[in-house]
Amino acid sequence: MSGSSAALQPPADAVKPVRHPDAPAPGELLGAHYEHCFGCGPAQPHGLHLEARAGEGVSLTAEFTVQAAHQGAPGLAHGGVLASALDETLGSLNWLLRTVAVTGRLETDFVRPVPVGTALHLEAEVTAVAGRKIYSTATGRIGGPDGPVAVRADALFIEVKVDHFIDHGREEEIQAAMSDPDQIRRARAFEVNP
Repeated sequence: MSGSSAALQPPADAVKPVRHPDAPAPGELLGAHYEHCFGCGPAQPHGLHLEARAGEGVSLTAEFTVQAAHQGAPGLAHGGVLASALDETLGSLNWLLRTVAVTGRLETDFVRPVPVGTALHLEAEVTAVAGRKIYSTATGRIGGPDGPVAVRADALFIEVKVDHFIDHGREEEIQAAMSDPDQIRRARAFEVNP
């Protein structure tokens, strides 16, 4: 993304990201990290229901279809919904690193309107890591990977401990997630929420 702020420029000592050996294989569907997540959760009736697939290296693709509940102006996706889709996609990259991280900064460019009923195809990758900071970028295209660019974003994620969610989340949801017998789902529930 051109013109992103200095806060989104990796420092000179940043390193190339390394995909975790236990990360999902390229092409594998990542699935929802938490069933009530607005971005990817199946239990959210008006959520995005975004589906992400692992790519090569530390990259992924994702897709969602803009529904009537997602509109801002008549017949067009709300900009905040598009920013949410970018944030969800970028946050899902952290699962390929097996790092629990939260959004520290997200800068979005809105290039063209996205009509209701349109599938938005997103591609994202981690570009650098510097200590607890993870730098990433994403592009959203209308209709598929070769469609016109509609949105772009650069992001900075900050690695945190699970205590971050325990200290700031609502007790009922935290306990439900922590009680899940599936260790993978339990870990993923806390991977991307700020």
